[in-house]
Amino acid sequence: MPGEVTIPAEEARDLAASAFARLDVPPDGAQAAAESLVLTEMMGLPTHGLSRVITYCDRITAGGIDPSAVVKVQAPALALRHVDGCDGLGPVTAMRALTEGQKAACAAGVGAVFLRGVTHVGALVPYLWLATQAGFATLVTTATAPMIAPAGGRQPLIGNNPIGIGVPIDGRDPVLLDIALSMASRSRVRGARDAGRAIPSDWALDVDGRPTTDPQAALSGVLQAIGGPKGANLALSLDLFAATLGGGKMLGQVADQHKDPSKTQGFSMMFLLIDANSLCGIIGPNDTVDEALEQIVQSPAADPATPVRLPGARAVAQMRQAERRGLSIPAVLLEKLEKLSRD
Repeated sequence: MPGEVTIPAEEARDLAASAFARLDVPPDGAQAAAESLVLTEMMGLPTHGLSRVITYCDRITAGGIDPSAVVKVQAPALALRHVDGCDGLGPVTAMRALTEGQKAACAAGVGAVFLRGVTHVGALVPYLWLATQAGFATLVTTATAPMIAPAGGRQPLIGNNPIGIGVPIDGRDPVLLDIALSMASRSRVRGARDAGRAIPSDWALDVDGRPTTDPQAALSGVLQAIGGPKGANLALSLDLFAATLGGGKMLGQVADQHKDPSKTQGFSMMFLLIDANSLCGIIGPNDTVDEALEQIVQSPAADPATPVRLPGARAVAQMRQAERRGLSIPAVLLEKLEKLSRD
């Protein structure tokens, strides 16, 4: 595409890690954050990939993220971990929590990690991929800044709290589901505004609680939850589940990084990991799963041009293509990354 350049994934990791390191993120943390964001970019999610390096660096500079925060870990029980990110770089906290959850799951069969002091962690799918590659079935959820109204309301009090599910499948790519609980992400709404496009009427409500096709009115109002009241209550329940056991901020307490990058967020998050290898050793090869998945992918498509896919299949395919061909990113983004990595 015009205005784009292609770089190897390793170069992108080096640039991202250098940008964070120059703002006093410790080397191990800078590398962990870079790995998460580059993997996200490779999976075809640019809104949560390398562009977030710029966002996070801006927030570090503004004071909303503590670059040198030391992640605190406690183990109140064999299968439990409590992680306090202390408002450090979100992907650093999440990557540490993933590691701690895997240790707990190896010891107890199941590892549950509850977090507080978390800042924006990016997409969930890279964490799901890493966990399933290590043999762990995984469920993840996190709070976000408010953007959904409670059922029947019109004030943004609930995040579009995403839920991620990763299922390792013997002999196949894992199933990876990463969905927010709003009809569309705010990044898509902002993209429509910047492009001068209208949005579908079921994406958002304006400040008066009326459906709108105006992206600016949507950004001033609330995003619609998937499934209406069911989605809003699911988002609320996930937030309560993580915050009650993690002890972090929730709902309207969470600062919006786009409105004020100087404010810390400190919200809660949860990882649940299950040692799938231990169970597979008991139940043996599960031909039923393979047969069921084949029924899905071989089922006739409503549109022949768009075949039926399992969740995560497109992301994995794009990741493998990026491994072979490199990452195509806007030239202006590369310029910003290079500047941040050397200034």
